Amino acid sequence: MGKKQKSSFLVQGTILAAASLICRVIGLLYRRPLTAIIGNEGMGYYGFAYNVYSIILLIASFSIPLAVSKSIAARLAMKEYKNAQRVFHGALVYVVIVGGAAGLITFFGAPAFLPNQPGAVLALRTMAPTIFLSGILGVFRGYFQGHSTMVPTSVSQILEQILNAVFSVLMAYVLVAPYVGIGGKVASYKLAKYGAAGSAIGTGAGVLTGLIFCGVIYWIYRPKVKRQMAADKTKKIESYKRILKILLLTITPVIFSTAIYNCSAIIDSTLFSMIMVDKGMAARSVATLFGIFSNQYNVLINVPVAIASALSNAIVPDIAGAFAVNDKKRMNDSINTAIKFTMIISIPCAVGMGVLAKPIVGLLFGPAKAFGLGPKLLMIGSVSIVFYCLSTLSNGILQGMGKMKVPVRHSAVSVVINVFVLVVLLYTTKANAYALVFATMAFSFVMCLLNARSIKKYTGYEQEISQTFIKPLISAGVMGIAVGIIGFVFQKFMSGTSLGYALCLLIAVPLGAFVYFIAIIGLKVFEEDELRRVPKGHLILKMAKKLRLL
Repeated sequence: MGKKQKSSFLVQGTILAAASLICRVIGLLYRRPLTAIIGNEGMGYYGFAYNVYSIILLIASFSIPLAVSKSIAARLAMKEYKNAQRVFHGALVYVVIVGGAAGLITFFGAPAFLPNQPGAVLALRTMAPTIFLSGILGVFRGYFQGHSTMVPTSVSQILEQILNAVFSVLMAYVLVAPYVGIGGKVASYKLAKYGAAGSAIGTGAGVLTGLIFCGVIYWIYRPKVKRQMAADKTKKIESYKRILKILLLTITPVIFSTAIYNCSAIIDSTLFSMIMVDKGMAARSVATLFGIFSNQYNVLINVPVAIASALSNAIVPDIAGAFAVNDKKRMNDSINTAIKFTMIISIPCAVGMGVLAKPIVGLLFGPAKAFGLGPKLLMIGSVSIVFYCLSTLSNGILQGMGKMKVPVRHSAVSVVINVFVLVVLLYTTKANAYALVFATMAFSFVMCLLNARSIKKYTGYEQEISQTFIKPLISAGVMGIAVGIIGFVFQKFMSGTSLGYALCLLIAVPLGAFVYFIAIIGLKVFEEDELRRVPKGHLILKMAKKLRLL
């Protein structure tokens, strides 16, 4: 892998990671005003509808971007531009048929999907067209990723989330307006029902905006594609039947793997509820505990994981291209770069989120929550950020090599271990919600180990330890001490106020980033040559030399 290739890969991965983080932050911010408009009941209806929508979307088109990007990248590596374009056209036909059918099933089958939640039916029906649109959008994103450009995907994701946030709040407000201030159970029910539907409109508006943007970019890109196809000397033009078969062989294992991931969450919630009630805890108390785990722990943990997910999407086309031409050196260089980059970001995120758990929860969920169960779960479970980031990335690496079934097997084994840990802890200890944290931690850790073993088996890749894990951990430890002191001071003198928590984070986060930067440069985690290849590396190098760290 040449310097230019590595730099390009890092740039694209960074762009996608930044976009994913921005989207997660936007997703966190708009929930407060939305809840204020439609209430907890409305949010509940939207949640029920969204869970069904997510499952149907997963089956219909979730893995389309990966399948398309992988298939196109492999053909571009062989300079088969005509076949790459046929993959794009074939994928579009596939999603139109499958996405259309899934949308119709969702619309007409909504009452059957939600037999006990009639208030959520309208919201689910409102989301039905979005399933169709999401499939088409996924093909466009996979097309651009296959061409090793993440900018259209990144910009479309940000636009999608912004329009989702704006229209969710706006349409919820418009639809609930006739029922505000009336009072009574009927009005309250309709307020929640139509508020959830308004939020669902926002989901569709976001996807439509992303699709329009990608369509415009593709239209601009078409002349270049036509020139490439005209110069293509490929004699063997693939049939659409063969392309469809390849797409299905790629999509199906990913669906199973993702389904197992989702099943683990469903299994955890079901077992937790059953066992805790069996032990004598009231059902409402169990729901409260699980709600804290879900909203104040899982939501926050998943924010840094967006980085790994983005890098995973960025690395798949590169590895697929290297695998297609049997270039193991380039493939191993890509793996090393991606893992190192992920660890350098995820380790300080884990430390920072653990140390600053109280002000983070207090600011996002209200000052009263800062001294509750949520921050304690976050302190203990923040290490799982590293495990989830690494397991997500390694899943993408294996998928890029064409080993689609391997992550499926590993997910299945990890789920079994996850269930075992959860059941044992719940029956033999008083861990309660902490058992959920340890169980999910076990799941992600086992995934890391199994994926690492398989990557070594198929590529001969030897993982470097010092620069990738130990030195970033030491640097993050120094950073943790610095931000911990700030957190302690603010808790001592400005505890219990949103302003105090906001000021604490405004000071602690930039300072922590600066301390961490000095530490990783001082410990020579990056060589000068590596720094030049990372995004804005020349500026980082210039700053490091000014500080006499290099």
